[in-house]
Amino acid sequence: MKIEQIKLYNLSIPFINSFKFSNGELLNHTCLIISVESEGLTGWGECPVFTQPYYTYETIETAKHILEDFLIPKILGKIINSPTEIRDLFAFVRGHNMAKSALDCAVWDVFAKAQNIPLSTLLGGVRDKIKVGVSVSLTDDIDLLLKNVENFVNQGYQRVKLKISPSWGLKPLQAVREKYPDLMLMADANSAFTLDDLPLLQSMDDLNLIMIEQPLAYDDLLDHSYLQSRINTPICLDESINSVHDTRLSIELKSAQVINLKVSRVGGISNALEIHHLCQQAGIKLWCGGMLESGIGRATNLHLASLPNFVFPADISATNRYFREDIITSLIELNSEDSTIDVPKNSGIGVEIDEKMILKYQLC
Repeated sequence: MKIEQIKLYNLSIPFINSFKFSNGELLNHTCLIISVESEGLTGWGECPVFTQPYYTYETIETAKHILEDFLIPKILGKIINSPTEIRDLFAFVRGHNMAKSALDCAVWDVFAKAQNIPLSTLLGGVRDKIKVGVSVSLTDDIDLLLKNVENFVNQGYQRVKLKISPSWGLKPLQAVREKYPDLMLMADANSAFTLDDLPLLQSMDDLNLIMIEQPLAYDDLLDHSYLQSRINTPICLDESINSVHDTRLSIELKSAQVINLKVSRVGGISNALEIHHLCQQAGIKLWCGGMLESGIGRATNLHLASLPNFVFPADISATNRYFREDIITSLIELNSEDSTIDVPKNSGIGVEIDEKMILKYQLC
């Protein structure tokens, strides 16, 4: 397929409620949306990067620069025979995985549409419904926290992830566990702890958590290996896994029992597929994380999460969890009876784009 035209949009979509985590607070979902046109078809991808380097060194400005000046020119006007070619074409740029992923995912979308099949079919997905959970932001008000969790449980979510920090200790987790003894509960530290917090982390073993996500430094594998050997709660790596190589190292070091696989963090679908297969062979369980995406990124994540080794509920909440308005024409909705979201059945990522909404929330 010949890549005939590529468009880039910089959006800021307001959240219904602010989202707090250990590094800051977000009021809007900032992202880059990219469209790739080929033979009358349009594929869509999302770069859900922040305005500041909270999560990776990438920001809206760096991603925009890398896309416009390096990645887009590399494939514009080129004939691409398989979406797997994109990874090699982009290899001359070191890092900048989120920028790469947006364009990579848009090309995968085009190829699935060209075959008139859902993206999940092209990837080898095995399920048409994805079990999902919800992520609850930081608050020092325990009553408010319990109210927020109750609201999500009543909506049907069966797995809850709490953001945590050393300054609050175990109180938030203990309060939720006491009220919901059977709830699938996990903690997300966003690299807020060190090995000096070992006694506190060991005490979490009593809370029957399904995992603790990224407790130590964002670029660490060695200390996580030490920590995993000294706690019973499974460690889940997030920010530490940016490549196939990182995955191989974590497996060899026994740094974690679980990996949160985000397609944007690892540079695209081709890398995500290889990481999935590596983990499946090694007995490392996966779940599909989210980056507060719009409906474009959210739909892509649903297709990825249909692969067989995604065994824990995904962080792909319903549209109304975050936005009053989205940039797709139909809502992504929770099936409250079983805490699932349907994988879109139409070709490609399976959702229609509302270009009026793209223009409404476009910054430049």
